[in-house]
Amino acid sequence: MSTKTDTRAALWAATHAERAALAEDLADLADAQWARQTLCGRWTVEEVVAHLTAAASIGTARWLVSIVGARFDADRHNDRRLAEHRGATHAETLERFRAVVTSTTAATGDTAAWLGEVVVHAQDIRRPLGLPRTPPVESVTPVARFFTARNFTVASRTAAAGLRLEATDGPFAAGTGPLVSGTTLALTMALAGRAAYCDDLTGPGVATLRGRCGPQ
Repeated sequence: MSTKTDTRAALWAATHAERAALAEDLADLADAQWARQTLCGRWTVEEVVAHLTAAASIGTARWLVSIVGARFDADRHNDRRLAEHRGATHAETLERFRAVVTSTTAATGDTAAWLGEVVVHAQDIRRPLGLPRTPPVESVTPVARFFTARNFTVASRTAAAGLRLEATDGPFAAGTGPLVSGTTLALTMALAGRAAYCDDLTGPGVATLRGRCGPQ
């Protein structure tokens, strides 16, 4: 049964709010900050922003054409779409992102996943830059629930297997096994493979979860 925080309309509203908040954070970045590496592997801040624009600009049919054209290589697909939506300047990249803030275009109907896309990638940018904003717990909670239920763009369900996850700032809880506790955001980011956020977690299951995160 849907609650007021996980209906599709509410999830899209939260997605739009998180995109707008990220755009605001990006507005005053210096050139060197746009070139900083993020928590998202090899991508810089500007590349992550272009990736978010691409994700909000491609529907199912175009996504299928793109992924087939990339021979089902997700990295190749992502790199091609990122290049398509990256501007000639940092300012143009930001303007392209601002243009999709209220988009409801997506490759699939998994709206919680697309909210998760912006929640995770925004923190990929903010943490290395020391930007203080964090998304509201009510926006992150449906992402945490989705991540423990499914492997989608990240192996989050696999990461959560055999662990008890409990948020210290909201209602999220899932699984059985050694306890891992922390903020909803820290749990969500760790499930997305961001090992840096394991430093914000406590409990006997943290070492296991850390070991399942990819290299940062």
